[in-house]
Parts: sequence; C-alpha cells; structure tokens
Amino acid sequence: MTTGYAALLRGINVGGHRRVPMAELREVLEGLGHGGVATYLQSGNAVFTSPRGDEDALARELERAIEERFGFAVDTLVRDAAYLRAVADGCPFPAAELEGRRLHVTFFSQQVTAERFAAVDRRAHSPEDFRLGDRALYLYAPDGLGRSKLADALARPTLTRGLVATTRNWNTVRKLVELTG
Repeated sequence: MTTGYAALLRGINVGGHRRVPMAELREVLEGLGHGGVATYLQSGNAVFTSPRGDEDALARELERAIEERFGFAVDTLVRDAAYLRAVADGCPFPAAELEGRRLHVTFFSQQVTAERFAAVDRRAHSPEDFRLGDRALYLYAPDGLGRSKLADALARPTLTRGLVATTRNWNTVRKLVELTG
C-alpha cells in the first residue's frame, strides 16, 4: 500500500539563492523510486507516494539526494496525508473565514511545548496571535507574514534552536492536503 506525502523544503528559491528548479526536484523524487510526483509553486513543496512509511527516513533520503544533485544542503520535512489533514482540521483559528495569506502554519521537525515560546508576549503583538499544534505552530497575521512582528519574534534562533522549521500559508496547506489525499 502506498501513502501520499508532502516534502517541505526549507529556504530554497528565495532571492535567487539555493535554486532548486521544480522540474529537477520532481526528477530527484522519481529517481528515488517515488510515484505520483508533483510540485506546487516554486517554494519547495512536492508531493509523492511511497510504500515506505518512515517520514524521517524519507526526508533524510531526499536531503541526501538534493545535496548530491544541487551541491548544497536543504532541510526537509516529510509529512503524510493523514498528518496534513489533521493539521488542517485542527486549526484553532476560523480558517474558513480568513484569507489564506493571513493564516500560516510553521511545521517543526519535532513536537514543541508552550514553554519554548513562553517568553513571547502575545498581548504586545495583538491582533496577531499563535497557537501550537502537533509539530506545528499556527500563526494568525492579519497584515500578512512579511509585516508580522510576531512571526519575527517566533523565529528567533533561541526559540527554534534544534528544530527544522518551515512555514506555509493556509492556501498552501489546503492545497497540500488536497494533493496528498
């Protein structure tokens, strides 16, 4: 039995740096023996199917293949369709009422606790807000991510130390659920 997965590549194709053409990323995934390969946007979202069920092993395998092909390391998270559906269903904000560019999910390589982010003063950033989920952080940024002071506070290296973290807007999250389902 095969499972649908999304590969979330961190920090590629930003400002012309660490360029990974999506056609070549699809070739890399197909070369690893995955089926149903597709990419979404140019920002490091790929979907595929695989009979192997270990997300971390799939991510490490893809990281090695990307480094081999492109000559630089790219942190990668792989998440299965059921997890992505649970993240979408578990959104603590009224996602159906919000523009997709106002709501974001930061995916983490491991579970995080509220204590990690306890020093972030939520009231100082209102109306922006965040909530934690399963290996995820939901961020409501009414003026968009690029203008979000809360996003900057949450991304401080002292808070994300030891984690791979990559953020997607709600439109992308919904599309990845659709493509992996």
